[in-house]
Amino acid sequence: MRVPLSWLREFVEVPAQASPEDVLAAFVRVGFEEEDIHRFELQGPIVVGEVLSFEEEPQSNGKTIRWCQVRVAPEGETAADGGADIHGIVCGAHNFFPGDKVVVTLPGAVLPGPFPIAARKTYGHVSDGMIASAKELGLGSEHSGILRLVELGIDAPVGTDAISLLGLDDIAVDINVTPDRGYALSIRGAAREYSHATGAAFRDPADRPIDEPGTGFPLAVNDENPIRGRAGVTEFVARVVRGVDASRPTPPWMITRLTLAGIRSLGILIDITNYVMLELGNPIHGYDLDKLTGGITVRRARAGEKLETLDGTVRTLDAEDLLITDDSGPIGLAGVMGGAATEMSDATTNVLVEAAIFDQVSIARTARRHKLPSEASRRFERGVDPAVPYAAAQRVVELMVQYAGGTADATGAVLGAELEREAIALEYDFVPGLIGVDYTRAQIVAALELIGATVHDTGSAWFVDAPTWRPDLTDAWTLAEEVARIEGYDRIPSVLPVAPSGRGWTAAQQGRRRVSNALAAAGYVETPSFPFVAREQNDLHGSADGSSLPSIKLANALDSQAAYLRRSLVPGLLQVAHRNISRGLVDLSLFEAGSVFLPEPGVPYGTSFVPPLAVRPDAATLAQLDGSIPPQRRHVAVLVAGAVAPKQPGRAAEAAGLTEALDAVRVIAAAAGVEVTISQGQRAALHPGRTGIVSVAGTAVGYVGELLPAVSEAADLPGRITVAELDLDLLVEIAGSRVVAASLSGYPAATQDVSLVVPADVAAADVRTALVDGAGALLESARLVDDYRGQGVDQGSKSLTFALRFRAEDRTLTSAEATDAKLAGVAIAAERFGAVLRD
Repeated sequence: MRVPLSWLREFVEVPAQASPEDVLAAFVRVGFEEEDIHRFELQGPIVVGEVLSFEEEPQSNGKTIRWCQVRVAPEGETAADGGADIHGIVCGAHNFFPGDKVVVTLPGAVLPGPFPIAARKTYGHVSDGMIASAKELGLGSEHSGILRLVELGIDAPVGTDAISLLGLDDIAVDINVTPDRGYALSIRGAAREYSHATGAAFRDPADRPIDEPGTGFPLAVNDENPIRGRAGVTEFVARVVRGVDASRPTPPWMITRLTLAGIRSLGILIDITNYVMLELGNPIHGYDLDKLTGGITVRRARAGEKLETLDGTVRTLDAEDLLITDDSGPIGLAGVMGGAATEMSDATTNVLVEAAIFDQVSIARTARRHKLPSEASRRFERGVDPAVPYAAAQRVVELMVQYAGGTADATGAVLGAELEREAIALEYDFVPGLIGVDYTRAQIVAALELIGATVHDTGSAWFVDAPTWRPDLTDAWTLAEEVARIEGYDRIPSVLPVAPSGRGWTAAQQGRRRVSNALAAAGYVETPSFPFVAREQNDLHGSADGSSLPSIKLANALDSQAAYLRRSLVPGLLQVAHRNISRGLVDLSLFEAGSVFLPEPGVPYGTSFVPPLAVRPDAATLAQLDGSIPPQRRHVAVLVAGAVAPKQPGRAAEAAGLTEALDAVRVIAAAAGVEVTISQGQRAALHPGRTGIVSVAGTAVGYVGELLPAVSEAADLPGRITVAELDLDLLVEIAGSRVVAASLSGYPAATQDVSLVVPADVAAADVRTALVDGAGALLESARLVDDYRGQGVDQGSKSLTFALRFRAEDRTLTSAEATDAKLAGVAIAAERFGAVLRD
């Protein structure tokens, strides 16, 4: 809302020395946001001049110019630019005559643009200034020729400062008005809020003597299709003004205020209706009375009806649209835009003035349905003071009589409704308890009365009647907000809540955080992604064999190509990798910890059931809601691509691969507090022979492997891409509620290697398990260090070498003890797989 300061000063005491910034600061104190400061971007000298004479000179380009002699200062005095009192000026307009008073921009002036004025040679003359039009001064967008002061009803002495004469030195402040405070979309509302902020005296422009509304004009309401059971119109005041002269000029001060408020001048009659709308907040519509056929009926649209609105568009109407009609049919979209058939024009002599209150929801729906936002609908959507239509209609009539030469007529009509609002109960201690400030009872009552409320004290509580212009005040909470606003938000303390003792992260939360922190510490970058994928991606990455599994489809997907909730985190990592590689970031170590959605086959999910509002749901309701949601497991996934170490002097680049993904799996396992085993397996999206199944205590918890080349190519990813994905929730569950750090032994370790020859189809993980089972408690770790197949090893066999570390908690082991433990492990491997020691 743009608020011209001269207009604001009419209704509230604004200090003469107050800057626009000071005024904005006052609005901010009562909860508004400052937007901008608007002014006419021009500077003097700009003065009143008198055209003494001119000579018309045709030019070779077909244009005729006027070489004018213009007096710009009283005879014999120096002009404002330091020159003579008469200036020679070249002008291309032809709508002025000798003796006319005009606005002259002298050399040194600057017009909006910026457009500096200087003496310059043109058309064979030195033009010493410029005679200005309204558009050049910023007073409108229409370039209708030179601005003649006689047309504005102004007769000022030559040399008078035209900037102050026309009000071009006025300034407007722009504030952001939230949807719940529609009353502030008016000078009346803004002045009241400035009064609240500063304590300055407020004069209500709606508090004026009102003539008895006229009678005799046919007015009816026929609302057969009310929205939400509410009538489309609750008040309608019609007044008639006869004998107006639509050709009369709009006063300069009115044009200036409208321009600063963001509304262009469209003629005296329309300017008056717009001016009153901005002043009082009640949209006004004027009809050419002579174009009306019969009386006015407010009703809903009928099937097939059309209406040409003021913007020249023929609109097909909807059954919910609220219309203004006469005997000829629709003549306006109520509260949104009038119709072209009855609009006021330069030929209008008799005017019907409409000031009404329309339903907020109905107007909002109509404006959105027809994509037709307007200044009127903007105000009706937010709520208009139901007590103001009478004053608004009176104000329009008075201005049309004063400036358009009309006569107020006794003809008119009134549709009124009783203003009934239920009083709001407010406990004495409610506001301090909610806001956290020790307001006294006197402060609370004073704040509520300041905003216009009436407070009744019953001895046990207050009952508050909200003012008519505040439809947003509906309960004790909104009243408390007003008290906090008026008393000052700076009084509200900033206090952090104290967490109850004994509370903290759950074991599951701790486990998940440990995993994420460990991966980040290991050099992986967390890249959360959207959980939306294609059905094919769910089948490929969400199942071991690529078969189709149940997936949850979104009812209103953002992207039709990704309309399903993910069953795997890998598709998201592939998208992130593609985005980075396409921008030149090719060495990647990424991870994501997030939810996947795993619906059970044959179980329907989703529900149309919506529990009642403002009622705590019971156990059955919660169970019903929970049953409509598919199981959601938290997974963790990693992706490695590019090089682990870049090429450098003396060292070739070291490509990332399966080794790095396996290390990431071990990092995850260590952080979760479990020990994993990895055995060869199969996944539809992974390379055969380069895929591992990750298990904990015999339970599969995930997989690791290299993507198939075809899958990498489909994702537009070059080179080898290695991924791993684990069920993070399952890892945490297996680890238990507490992860205890292992104690460090003070005794030295005994290390030995063992090489076993086993059939080639025996998994190394199974051989390691046999060694661990046989070696017993003395074996601290067993790590595969070599897998050899070739000379010295029989065809169909392989040699697996393990590095073993033994340690006792209470003594230093001897070599014999370590050897005995190793051989015990070899014996178990021989028993299970026929393993033999390699010579």
